[in-house]
Amino acid sequence: MSESTAAPVLTAKDFATDQEVRWCPGCGDYSILAQVQKVMPSLGIARENIVIISGIGCSSRFPYYMNTYGMHSIHGRATAIASGLKASRPELSVWIVTGDGDGLSIGGNHTIHLLRRNFDVNVLLFNNQIYGLTKGQYSPTSEEHKITKSTPVGSIDHPFNPLALAMGADATFVARTMDRDPKHLQAMLLKANGHKGASFLEIYQNCNIFNDGAFEVFTEKGSKPEETLFLEQGQPLIFGANKNKGIKLDGFTPVVVNLDEGHSADELWVHDENDIYKAQILVRIFDNPKAVGHLPRPFGVFYQSDRSCYEDVMAMQIEEAIAKKPGDLDALLRGKEVWTIN
Repeated sequence: MSESTAAPVLTAKDFATDQEVRWCPGCGDYSILAQVQKVMPSLGIARENIVIISGIGCSSRFPYYMNTYGMHSIHGRATAIASGLKASRPELSVWIVTGDGDGLSIGGNHTIHLLRRNFDVNVLLFNNQIYGLTKGQYSPTSEEHKITKSTPVGSIDHPFNPLALAMGADATFVARTMDRDPKHLQAMLLKANGHKGASFLEIYQNCNIFNDGAFEVFTEKGSKPEETLFLEQGQPLIFGANKNKGIKLDGFTPVVVNLDEGHSADELWVHDENDIYKAQILVRIFDNPKAVGHLPRPFGVFYQSDRSCYEDVMAMQIEEAIAKKPGDLDALLRGKEVWTIN
């Protein structure tokens, strides 16, 4: 290809629109938008082949701010619409932007069925543990006893664990990141895109108006090293300000050990993204009542596996059906199988 006909090199600015970004000042959505726009040029996909589909909620304004094709759909149905698009146009890069309310409450069933079917799409679930657009009601991920406008004496609901839900739906890619760690967020976006199948990426997102500081312990400089565990494939689970704490397994029980007190990295739990059994423990590690020691919150890729994508299997099935019995619309319309209406 000559220089005159070479495809232009895109930048983050090429993925920004002329629309005024209308989120509350300080909202975590700004960071997520910036990281998505920075990552998109590196994917090597033409903008006209990228589609952002959202439902309803603060996060769902995303398509307005991305200079790609997009659709701001209806509450909880972004996953269903994206499924139809991917089935009919499998060559497109489809991204679903949703929230903990949109994707796990009214859209919960659509989410789990998209994951089990394994369409090759990317689900970005912004989790702020609150309903932000409708002004601060509790959501499916709000903690128990949460005081909100809709639960003035405290929520009695048991919250969803989004990644455990995704594992239960047989998702083939399950990961977590946060709005206030741009480099990690970019890395997770790239890994989600690189996965062939349904990628489920939970993003901790601060709502500074209705639930400010919900994830502060994981993002603030003073507490982050002790409260977060960044997963790396093939590496032992080590954390702490001095990287002197680790996690080992005693049977199925996670145990925190101090590497300065005679313990070795060789005895620690080594992360394997392809181990579905350990992934089941890992997604619930922070609320495990039998765990020994104060456990950090994991971030990174918890699990991924290879499984056929729905749109590919569907295309093969249609080809096989046509090969066995070629269709003839004219013959069908002029056939003997007709009804006579008197």
